[in-house]
Parts: sequence; C-alpha cells; structure tokens
Amino acid sequence: MKTFYSAAHLEHAPANEFEGGRLTPIPEVPARAEAVRARIEERALGPVVAPAHFGLEPILRVHSREFADFLVSAHADWTKKYGPEAVEAVPSAWPALGLRPNRAADIEARLGTYAFDTATPIVRGTWEAARSAVDVALSAAQCVRDGARSAFALTRPPGHHAARELFGGYCYFNNVAIATQWFADSGARCAILDVDYHHGNGTQAIFYSRADVFYCSLHADPAFAFPHFSGFADERGEGRGEGANLNLPLPSRTEFQAYEQALTCACEAIMAFGADILLVSLGLDTFENDPISDFRLKSDDYLEIGECIARLNKPTLFALEGGYDLATIGTNAVNVLEGFEQG
Repeated sequence: MKTFYSAAHLEHAPANEFEGGRLTPIPEVPARAEAVRARIEERALGPVVAPAHFGLEPILRVHSREFADFLVSAHADWTKKYGPEAVEAVPSAWPALGLRPNRAADIEARLGTYAFDTATPIVRGTWEAARSAVDVALSAAQCVRDGARSAFALTRPPGHHAARELFGGYCYFNNVAIATQWFADSGARCAILDVDYHHGNGTQAIFYSRADVFYCSLHADPAFAFPHFSGFADERGEGRGEGANLNLPLPSRTEFQAYEQALTCACEAIMAFGADILLVSLGLDTFENDPISDFRLKSDDYLEIGECIARLNKPTLFALEGGYDLATIGTNAVNVLEGFEQG
C-alpha cells in the first residue's frame, strides 16, 4: 500500500488548548504523524511518497472562498493586533443563538464566527499544513482512481470536524470530504466510514442533504463526548439525503465485542448503499490507553477492523484522523492497514 505524506505538517505545532477549565498541552502534535510514518517504514508497508499539488479548486468545492481566505490570513491578522508574542490565535467570543455572525470585522470576530471550540489554535504554520494535508488526501485519491486497491493518506492536521465554514476539533479543512467530492465530480458514488472516537460533525454536515454520498460513523455518544451537538442516532440526513447518514453512538468504555457489532452493522449499510469508492476516516483514539478518550480497544483489534473493511471489497482510501497515544498510534494505524491488505 502506498502512503502519501507531507513534512509541511511539522510547522503546525500549537502548544496549548483550553480544555476542562484550564490551559493544557495540546495532544494533537507533530509526533503523531511522525510515529505513524516511522512504523510504516519499519514494517515495510509500502513506499512513503510526497503528494502532488492540486491547488485551491478542490478545496473550494467543499469550503467557501471566504473561509479559505480567512485561514490564509488569520495568523498574520492575529499577530498584527496582539503582537508577535501572541503565537496562537484562539477565539474568545462566538455568535451563539440570537447573535449575528460577523465575517467582516476584526480577527476576534472572524475567529469566533468560523471556530466552534477553544482547542484548535491557528499558528504560523497552520495554513500550509492544512493545505498540504488536502494534497495528501487528493494524491491518495488519485492513486485509488488510477487503479490501486487502496492508499493511505497520512493527513495532519486531521479533518473530519471541519465543515464548510467551520473549524474545530483540531481540524481546519475536511480532507476526507474534499477527496470524496473529488471522486464524486468524476461520477463516483462514495461511502465514508468514520471510525474515530469522536463524531465527524463536519463531514456529516457537508453531505447531510446529499443522496450520492453515504456517511456512517461509529463514535462515542455525544450525550457525554465531544463534539456534543452532533452524532445522535436520529440524524439520518435530510431532503434528498434522508437515509444516507447513519450514526452508531456507543457508550463509555466500549470494548471490541460491542464495537465489532457496530462495525458489522456499518459495513452492511455501506454494502446496501452500493458505493463505488470507500473512504475511511481512520481515527485511532478508540484505543484503550488514548489520553482523551475512553473506549477499550486493544492493538490486535485494529487488525480485525482492517479485515472487516477489506470484506467490503471496495477501492479504499484511508486518511488519518485522531489518535493521541504516541506509544501505540503507529502500531495501531499499521495494524488496520495490514489487516486490510491481508483481508
């Protein structure tokens, strides 16, 4: 399996997030992707190659021009207002219910309009890292469209929390959604399987009214887990997309037996949809030792996840999402990919 990777992610290295009422070290760090890359090379999964450049047009098929322009200038505008020592741009106010979004005012107003949490700082290298992650995902998509059975997009920052004009959850551009739209523009019928611990609210929102893209997510119940306001079982799509969205929220401390049952249900729904292409939002924060999650999956379970996905017999693009245990993220990622190849 070919892996696509860009070193541009190394320049996106925010230090802190505001979480649980305090400023804490951010777990979404460059070492995540580097650990996965090192394990891929150690286990000789396949070549690790640089992405091609696809430009802005595929991004603008999913995100608005105004949103992209905001990400380009946000850090410079922030440091212009607060000085070079203010290295992390984080909003302090949001247009909650009854308040009016403001995309034309200063950087504080624009940050609050486009962000939905305090855990996703914008730093000097964020724009280039986010743009390059899209190139990584699209290069993997090109590889699959050219005939490969599968490809792995080692995407960082992750993407599944980003919506058309919204960033958060460590995500800026929605890598998988952009790759999905790229496939759809060539006439392919796509299914997205999201196995991250957290619901992919952004991916769901982007395709919620679409009949040609099926979105299915296994995740911790938003009754207690981030993103809190999306991912409930009764969210089934709307309009033409009604029935093309399946959420399978799971309880705290879910172990693999229950997880596997939900995954089987998801795979059956994907088969019924009849997709040409499968895209997997590969979150690894379901692991038992993940520092910000509480599922109970073990490393060997990820081999079985890969094998289950392989039984769908679809051309498959895997893209990295979450997973924050640095000691095991590489092993768990490669276990999924090897399980798929052996399946």
